[in-house]
Amino acid sequence: MSFTTESNPSVFANPYLAAADRANEVPAVVSKIKRLSVDDQLALLWYVYTSMGSDVTAAAPGAARLQLAEGLMTQVKQMSFSEQLAFMRDLINNRSTPETRSYGVLSANTKLAFWYQLAEWMRAGIVIPMPSDYISSPEAQKVLIDLKALDKGQQLTALRKLVVGMGVDPLSA
Repeated sequence: MSFTTESNPSVFANPYLAAADRANEVPAVVSKIKRLSVDDQLALLWYVYTSMGSDVTAAAPGAARLQLAEGLMTQVKQMSFSEQLAFMRDLINNRSTPETRSYGVLSANTKLAFWYQLAEWMRAGIVIPMPSDYISSPEAQKVLIDLKALDKGQQLTALRKLVVGMGVDPLSA
């Protein structure tokens, strides 16, 4: 994978920007991420979760309620790698399937924890791992720089906006 890691993801943050300018950064970054290909979005999520996973779990107090997603998590573990990849792509594409509707009813914090668990399982080889030779697009590289430029709170807000918008909420569909 061609994303690079840095010990301080906020190293590019500009503390001198006006608060109003900084407030517009998160929606702009989220919009850029959503314009990436599905596979680049998955790669970016994997990178973010593996580089700042402990920050995500600390920010998601509902993570302890991940048992609410236990049935869906079990289903994902029982899928073949190709089915797991299709499921993750369906989440990003908001395709209506029984699994994406199950995801759609989860709380924002549970969705954050759900993706964290997927990343952990990817690392462990339980869920389809990130291909070691995956090369992200130049656009994805630019978006990653923009994401790293946000402070940690903004990064978590951007991540929350991404995962909350995935799947299909059967109550509003």
